[in-house]
Amino acid sequence: MVNQIVTHIVKELKSASKNNDAPIWLKLAKSALKSNSNQKTINLKKINENSDEGNAVIIPGKVLGTGILSHKIILASFSISNSAAKKIKDSGGEIIKFSEMIEKFPTGKGVKIIG
Repeated sequence: MVNQIVTHIVKELKSASKNNDAPIWLKLAKSALKSNSNQKTINLKKINENSDEGNAVIIPGKVLGTGILSHKIILASFSISNSAAKKIKDSGGEIIKFSEMIEKFPTGKGVKIIG
């Protein structure tokens, strides 16, 4: 079942996709509509291996704190563990809402989806 928060995020992503001619936001909206059991969990180790210093990263699922993050990133995800959040902040990174990611990168250029 899709909750109201996810429904709001999906509307926002679809609107951003249309208004900014940015297919990345529509792709993410479709991921959000999948049931929670289908959502992927991604460890910091995988994020570290698939991102570089300063990357904007979106995780269409939950971020877990297993592994290290050796560089700073800007991250938006559907869910994040406390340990992952602490490690991201300790590396100099930033955790932001989807609305903030859209505002910073309206066309999605420079944003990487991992997962």
